[in-house]
Amino acid sequence: MDRRFVISALCVCLTLSATARTRPHYGGTLRIETAGDPWQMPDGIARRLVLDTLTSVSDTGGAQTALAVRWESQNAAHRWEFWIRPGVHFQDGEALTSDTVAAALTDVCARPAARMGACPWRTVRGVGPSVVFVSDSPVPDLPELLAQTEFAIARQDASGAVIGTGPFRVTGFANGALTLVANDDCWSGRPFADGVELRTRRAVRDQWLDLSVGKADVVEVPPELLRQAEQQHLNVLVSRPVDLLALTIAPDGWFASREMRQAAALAIDRTALYNVIFQKQGEVTASLLPQSLSGYAFLFASDRDLDRARALRGGATTATMMLSTADTSVADMSTTGQLAAERLALNLHEAGFNVQAVAAPGSRPTSALALRRVHLEATGAQAALDEMLARFGQNSTVTGTDAAALWQQERGVLDNETIVPLLWLPRAWAVGERVRDLRLLSDGAPDLSDTSLEGAR
Repeated sequence: MDRRFVISALCVCLTLSATARTRPHYGGTLRIETAGDPWQMPDGIARRLVLDTLTSVSDTGGAQTALAVRWESQNAAHRWEFWIRPGVHFQDGEALTSDTVAAALTDVCARPAARMGACPWRTVRGVGPSVVFVSDSPVPDLPELLAQTEFAIARQDASGAVIGTGPFRVTGFANGALTLVANDDCWSGRPFADGVELRTRRAVRDQWLDLSVGKADVVEVPPELLRQAEQQHLNVLVSRPVDLLALTIAPDGWFASREMRQAAALAIDRTALYNVIFQKQGEVTASLLPQSLSGYAFLFASDRDLDRARALRGGATTATMMLSTADTSVADMSTTGQLAAERLALNLHEAGFNVQAVAAPGSRPTSALALRRVHLEATGAQAALDEMLARFGQNSTVTGTDAAALWQQERGVLDNETIVPLLWLPRAWAVGERVRDLRLLSDGAPDLSDTSLEGAR
């Protein structure tokens, strides 16, 4: 027999064998564990699996079609019209219409937690096959904003269960586990996995243990533990910087004057947080946007100036002030969040402020100082700044489009010294051996659209 034929046949067999091992399979249950609430806005993983948005974010940062198939702006971006994808149904069989979309978005804007009680439009209503948004000021980046999970389209059934149009539907919650099953009739196609089991409120240590013994497929890796995960040879996927760690200062009491707030901001040692607490992951920042996104973050000074902080504070004697980590997104960081707060309290003490870090304010009045972790979904600079301003309760809409205009608007907000950006942090996930084709979305969330399980039937 010709040797070349034998070698060729062997190569073909090896190729077919490799293909068989990597070809996606339908079936199986994907087991995910998290420390936080899977419905938490804006980044709860369950929301992404059950609900869809009118638009989605492309790899280049622009808006692309999802539940809306096209859109156009009118009246200098004061009016927008989005045409709804035909033939889409909720998971209980009810048709998606422009009226149900408008009703869902009206409910979003009515929630106290939604964008601090405000949406970037004044009215939204269904008109035939389209949804029309009208705003008092121009919203040129509305298609990008509508891709945020905060604006996902949901409704409730008679029992109060959340229903969406996404690839999975909720079947129950018991013993700390939320169970989802595949939506066979999903407009974007059936997912490979038959179901997802989301175990919530799991300590990272327990998540890693479950991954090691095959009880979990996808678990969280906090940025400060990335090096440890590498040492343990975990298969880790890491996102771009998507979480902003920031100190917020209430402009009242001892911090009623801008000089006192500025003194507190100048006392912060970001480099120590970066090097010691977060193990050199992410990037030091004094900007509301990552450098890679805006291109101008380096213009905001992030160096500590303790002498100037003391001079601005003067000889004023301050009462004990609480630095709270009660924000659930920071509480999810557990020990690391508390260590970061204690480090900030020490920095402020060195500048003459009497500050005590507390895990939760309890029955005390709202803390003058708070450590917050704010998630960023947008990948375009203008939409990202719009999103961050809303997350911090700054009810204004970005109208500029170039970097200079965005920088001017951000500087105007930060000069008030009520928001002190500290670090931009990535998100990371460790993946088990049987998981195939899992990737991260632009904001660090796992994308399960093409994920399958090895050996599933």
